[in-house]
Amino acid sequence: MSDREPRTEGRGDSGRILYCHCAYAKVVPVETKREVLEQLGASGAAFEAVPDLCEMSARKDPALARLCAGGSESAKLRIAACYPRAVRWLFHAAGTPLAKGAFEVHNMREQSASEVVAGVLNQEGEPAAT
Repeated sequence: MSDREPRTEGRGDSGRILYCHCAYAKVVPVETKREVLEQLGASGAAFEAVPDLCEMSARKDPALARLCAGGSESAKLRIAACYPRAVRWLFHAAGTPLAKGAFEVHNMREQSASEVVAGVLNQEGEPAAT
């Protein structure tokens, strides 16, 4: 992912899914990112892929406001990225805080690719951090 603009993949509406490629920080294992992205693409679920949430936050990218808009407990934004606390603060620092209970973060630094994908696709498993 070399573009700075978010990209929507997949078909249909399986909920709101955001995948961060962590392109600049390089804190997520490359193999995990690759597997998560491949599995999301193969699932057919619609998702939005962004190159790097850290960089978007630093630029106060208006796309972050669009991504967190409309989130609620019944229509959660499910995020594949790094640590939940970091993701919360990235949105906050950009001036677009995520509403409590309106999002889930699945941690590609600590979870397996299969666990992350199951979480963002809202399949059974461990509850996600909010």
